[in-house]
Amino acid sequence: MKDRSILVRDLLLLLAFAGWAMALPHYGSEFVVSMALTCLMYVALSSSWGLFCGSTRYLSLATSAFFGVGAYTSAIFLGELSWGWAILLGAGVSAALAVVMGLAVLHLRGTYFAVLTFGMTELIMHAVTFCEKRFSGTVGRLLTVVPEPDTIYLTVLLLAVLAVGVSIGVRRSRFGLALMGIGADEQRAQTLGVNTRLIKTAGFALTAAFAGAVGAAMAVRWTYIDPHTVFNPFIGFQTVLIALIGGAATLWGPLIAAIVFSVLAETLRLEFPQIYMMSLGLLLILCVLYLPGGLASLRWGTFGGWWQSSRQWVRALWSGESKNV
Repeated sequence: MKDRSILVRDLLLLLAFAGWAMALPHYGSEFVVSMALTCLMYVALSSSWGLFCGSTRYLSLATSAFFGVGAYTSAIFLGELSWGWAILLGAGVSAALAVVMGLAVLHLRGTYFAVLTFGMTELIMHAVTFCEKRFSGTVGRLLTVVPEPDTIYLTVLLLAVLAVGVSIGVRRSRFGLALMGIGADEQRAQTLGVNTRLIKTAGFALTAAFAGAVGAAMAVRWTYIDPHTVFNPFIGFQTVLIALIGGAATLWGPLIAAIVFSVLAETLRLEFPQIYMMSLGLLLILCVLYLPGGLASLRWGTFGGWWQSSRQWVRALWSGESKNV
C-alpha cells in the first residue's frame, strides 16, 4: 500500500509539472519560454542519464555523442520525413550507436569507462566532420524545414515527461532492480542469474534514445548546426553535473537541479560567465562534501545536522581543540 501511495504521489507530481510547463507559453514572455525550453531539455537528458548511470554507477560522458547524432539525423531527414518520424529516427540511430558502443566498453568501470566514452564522443564528432568535408564539401547544415516554436516546445516537454515517467516505471520493474543490483555489486548480481551484459547494454541504449530524441528536437532551434555545436562536450558535462548535484540515484533530483541550473545559466552565463562556472563548481563541491545524495536528499533534519556540526566545529576551534576534530 505504501509503494502504491508513493507511485500515485509521483504520478500526480509529474502531472502537475507537465500542466504547469504546458501552460507557461500562454502567460510567459519569450525569454521565459526560451529558459523553460532549456530547462526541459536538461530535465530529459539528466533524468534519462540518472536512470542508467545513477542505478549502475557507471559514469558515462557520451551524452553529447547521442545528442549530436540525433541532431544530425533530424537535420538530414527532416525534409523527407514528418516531425514525429524524424524524432523517432534520431532516437533509434542513437540507441543503435549506444548498443555498439556499449558492447565495446561496458565491461569497463570507473575512470576507464568515463574516459573511453568521452574519447568516443570526440571520435564521433571528428568522424562526422570528416564525412561532411569529404562528401558534401562543407561543414554544417542549414535547416530549411523548421516546425513552429510551439511544436518544438511541446515535443521537448513530452520527452521530459516521458523521461521522468519511464524512470518511475523502470524503478518499479525487474529491469530497474537488475540495474540497481549491478550498481550495488555487479559480480553478485551476475552470480544470482542477472545477464549483466544485456541489462547494461539495454539501459545504456535507453539513455541514448532519449538523448538522441532531444537532440533531434533541439536541432531545429538553431536552424544551422555544425559538429562543434551539437557535439559540444559542455552539454554532456552539464547533464552529468545536474544529475549528480540533484541526486543521480533519485527520481526528482535531476528535475530539481535542471530547474535551478537553467535559471542560473540564463541569469549569469551571458553577463557573468565566470561567476556561473564558479557557482557550478561550488555547488558540486558542496554536494560531494556535505550532500552526497544530492539536492533531493535535503530534509529539515539535514539543516539541523549542519547547524549542530558547525557549532561543534566553532566551539572546538575557539577552545583550541580543532586538531582533535
